[in-house]
Amino acid sequence: MTRMATRSDIAASPVKGGAAPGRTPGSRSADKDDRRRSKLSRRWQRDARWSPYAFVSPFFLLFAAFGLFPLIYTGWASLHQVELTAPTDMNWVGLKNYTRIFDDDFFWNAAQNTLTIGIISTVPQLMIAMGIAHILNYKLRASTFWRVAMLAPYATSIAAATLVFVLLFGRDYGMINWALGAVGIDPVGWQDDKWPGQIAVSTIIIWRWTGYNALIYLAAMQAIPQDLYESAALDGASRWRQFLHVTLPSLRPTILFTVVVSTIGASQVFGEPLLFDPNKGASGGAEHQFQTLGLYLYEQGWVNQHLGRASAIAWTMFAILIVIGLINQLISRRLRASS
Repeated sequence: MTRMATRSDIAASPVKGGAAPGRTPGSRSADKDDRRRSKLSRRWQRDARWSPYAFVSPFFLLFAAFGLFPLIYTGWASLHQVELTAPTDMNWVGLKNYTRIFDDDFFWNAAQNTLTIGIISTVPQLMIAMGIAHILNYKLRASTFWRVAMLAPYATSIAAATLVFVLLFGRDYGMINWALGAVGIDPVGWQDDKWPGQIAVSTIIIWRWTGYNALIYLAAMQAIPQDLYESAALDGASRWRQFLHVTLPSLRPTILFTVVVSTIGASQVFGEPLLFDPNKGASGGAEHQFQTLGLYLYEQGWVNQHLGRASAIAWTMFAILIVIGLINQLISRRLRASS
């Protein structure tokens, strides 16, 4: 009987020449692999180091071309006398453009109109937005529909919205004067008088931006912990006291943000007063009654064709925005210190 071969009895016969020898550290293939690994490692390090800059470079290139360069060129043009008909002919005048606009009564009239329109539009706008956000913060049916509806005015074209309000505020056939006449009030010249005109322009701004700010407030309200409201309710606080002592203090940074953004937007109002003017000009009414700084800049640069003076107005508005930003930073620091 034959004996079954075990694993130990089976020995691999040696192959002529033997198995391929393993790579030794000093061999040529090992050196080649090490160089390839080192090259790939350096390439990976360069990629990890410079790829983020390549990803963000399109933004900075576009900003440099359409933001930084126009800003610097406008500052340079503000120191020269240059006309729209010959933009390459620049005569150095120093600060003459700035002193000239500061001596212009129309500049101060436009600055005053910008301030009053900003106050009339910003304060009611943020108060209404806060109320709408407080209502939307409750569990309502079709809440998504109402939130989308709040953005409808913001998505509407300025031209379309302003033309509708021009019809509403028409002196002879406008719906606003018709409603006032129904209660015994004489028709108001919304496009002819100063304060009615500014109120009408502010109404357009309020209609367009209230929903936008309401959604910002709503997002901030939903981030407030519910434990605060539950503790206030256990202490016997009513809904109104919860709003005053829980919601508003928690929304202070958001309120400050919306105030600053609305103030910056009010200082740049342009489309609404331009289209509300019955003559569709940059004068802001027959007596400049609702001409803003944006309209004054447009009038000087593209109507009167004084690009140097318009550039000085633009840099003056830029300085105003810087002051607003510094005030915002100061208030933010004090709020953080107090909290």
